[in-house]
Amino acid sequence: MSLNGKTAIITGSNSGIGLGIARELARAGADVVLNSFTDRAEDHALARDIATEFGVTARYIKADMSKADDCRALIAQAGACDILINNAGIQHVCPIDEFPTEKWDAIIAINLTSAFHTTAMALPMMRKAGWGRIVNIASAHGLTASPYKSAYVAAKHGIVVCVSCRHRSVSGVGGMGAGSVGSGPAPGITVKPPRD
Repeated sequence: MSLNGKTAIITGSNSGIGLGIARELARAGADVVLNSFTDRAEDHALARDIATEFGVTARYIKADMSKADDCRALIAQAGACDILINNAGIQHVCPIDEFPTEKWDAIIAINLTSAFHTTAMALPMMRKAGWGRIVNIASAHGLTASPYKSAYVAAKHGIVVCVSCRHRSVSGVGGMGAGSVGSGPAPGITVKPPRD
């Protein structure tokens, strides 16, 4: 499938899964916007390397996904968003009675609330274009609990349910699609595609 002429924004994409997704979208012809909370020369070099390797436009925009204004500014600064990959995420493992409040707040903000803000900004762009795809990176923890991961599990459950709500909201709007991807037993992945 060719994604020529499409712009993809991938949160949390200066390493790991996010960077891998960005590279594959660029390989398919999409222009890509990389993102993280840092603003290092290496971050911008990643974008230049992708642009050179795949012959697409690639750039890096710093935005802290724990901050609502940064989430929304990321989409606005990109100027276009045909494909949104909500990938940014962090983890902290600790019993609930010892779980630091600031860690809980950060995990919920980055892993869940950021997807609300980026999606809220991207949907009008997608509606105007008559085409769009939003993918939230979930986890097996979006379906089941695990000890000492209360914030992460809560956020990933929220992401999975958010996709269902969003799908119902955009159902019937031409060219729109929503889905979640959760990691299964390594190295597999499970894809929940949108219903037509």
